[in-house]
Parts: sequence; C-alpha cells; structure tokens
Amino acid sequence: MKREQIANPTARHYFFEILKAVIVAVIISLAAILILAFLIKTANIPSDTIPIINQVIKGVSILTACLLCLKLPKNGWLRGLAVGIVYILLAFLIFSLLNSAKFSFGLNLLNDIALGSVSGLLSGIIAGLIRKKK
Repeated sequence: MKREQIANPTARHYFFEILKAVIVAVIISLAAILILAFLIKTANIPSDTIPIINQVIKGVSILTACLLCLKLPKNGWLRGLAVGIVYILLAFLIFSLLNSAKFSFGLNLLNDIALGSVSGLLSGIIAGLIRKKK
C-alpha cells in the first residue's frame, strides 16, 4: 500500500507544485521587501505602517504564487494551506538569517503562521476555482 502511495504521480506532482509555489512566493517577497526598503529610504514612510505593509507583502506573495503554480483544481485549499505554512516558516528562517540569525519565537511568529495559513487556504481556493473554469 505504501509503495503505491510513493509511486503515485499525483502526490509527487503536488509536492513539487507546493515547493515551486513556496520558492516563487519567497522570491516575490524578497523583491517587494527590497522595493519597500528603497521607498522607506527615499520617502518618509511612518515606521508604524511597516508591519502592516509586511503582512500585505506576505499575503500578496502567497496569492500570486498559488495563482501561478497551483495547476490542478483538486484539493486547492489544502495545497494553498501547505504553501502558506511552509512559506511563512521558510521566510522566517531566511529573514532571521539576514537579520544576523536573530531567531525570535513568539506571538509575532504565531500571528504570521495564522495569517499565512488563512492567506494560503483562500489563495488555494481561488486558484482551484480559476483552474476549474478553464
């Protein structure tokens, strides 16, 4: 039974689809963060708006990655949820390493995971509905 599950091309396809979506989301986030840093440097953006902008960047990155990478309409919500959670954990790791390895586990991380999960779930549903109509 397990051998059939491993050999299932759909399961392998889902794994690589989710991995591709997470990588795309991280690349979009890195580009958006660089643009945001440039805007903060040149324009007078209040520092209290930065956390909100960061959440918007994460949500848009997840949505864009799901729309670009999730191809099959089946289980879109589940694959979107996986993209959201894995993306948040990978982004946390990457941005912590860029911040001199200051890993800060706390309420902010739990908030990011919750928002990433919801964003991924909704993005997966949207991507699945768009694929169904085609």
